[in-house]
Amino acid sequence: MNRLFNRTSSRDPISPNSHLGTTWVVMIGMVALLVLIGTPKVSAKQTPTESVKSTIDDVIHILNNEELKQPSRSVERRQKIEHIIRQRVSYEDMARLSLGMPWLALTNNERREFVGLFVQLLRDMFAGKVDDMADAQVRYLSEQREQSYAEVRTKLLGQKVDTLLDFRLADKVGQWSVYDVVIDGAGIVSNYHAQFTSIIRNHSYAGLVKKMKEKTLTVKTFETTTAP
Repeated sequence: MNRLFNRTSSRDPISPNSHLGTTWVVMIGMVALLVLIGTPKVSAKQTPTESVKSTIDDVIHILNNEELKQPSRSVERRQKIEHIIRQRVSYEDMARLSLGMPWLALTNNERREFVGLFVQLLRDMFAGKVDDMADAQVRYLSEQREQSYAEVRTKLLGQKVDTLLDFRLADKVGQWSVYDVVIDGAGIVSNYHAQFTSIIRNHSYAGLVKKMKEKTLTVKTFETTTAP
């Protein structure tokens, strides 16, 4: 499982492109956090590849729906996509692993707040890129399993996209749930973990939360002022 956590990431605060390394101690701590999620007693009915494929197919189906492409239905379209993704992606696990050991010291309310802010960061990061998948062809390259974990490697090819996507999944309660995505070799979890660790070291956890709130506020303000 160690190889699933050793892909690195930019130096911009709370950016999806940071290229900072992680130490063995950090990786072991992140694995320990993942273990805290709990090991399921029921095997998932779908294979990891089938789970990823059904999710991507559902998203592309919505993207190609001519009625939902109407500007007046843009909000509905986004909500439908987010609904699909929420069913297959464990945002709490991604947030927990991205934060690392400081998660253990948070109260339940602090954890909920952090997950909410983290989800907003992910939403903002992918908001302008989802449409690029509309005409894409998806190639499923390989599947690798290690007990209750798996990695599905895919390649998206289209007019606007040529991207390698590796999905890391955990078998939870009989369903494969995504807890990390590696985009062209850069893992979302390790990327944000490196940035969060640096910010906490320099500014404290409260400083990290403040920066995350500022980041999401900036995006929301931009969206409000540019909306038709």
